[in-house]
Amino acid sequence: MSTATYTVSGMTCGHCVSSVTEEVEQITGVTGVDVDLQSGRVTVTSETPLDDARVKDAVEEAGYQLTS
Repeated sequence: MSTATYTVSGMTCGHCVSSVTEEVEQITGVTGVDVDLQSGRVTVTSETPLDDARVKDAVEEAGYQLTS
C-alpha cells in the first residue's frame, strides 16, 4: 500500500468534497480517498504509488486545482 497527501484549492462545501473524492477514486489502483475540507488536504491510499499527474487530472476534472 502507498499513501500520498495533496493540497487542493477551491473546495468550499460537502459537494466539493464529494466531487473530488469521486474523481480520484476512479484512478486505477486507488483504494481510499480522505478529503479534509478545512485544510484542503486530500489523502489517497493506493495499491502502488500514484502518478501525481493522474491525481492532478482527476482533481481538475472535478473542477478544482491541485496546489501541492
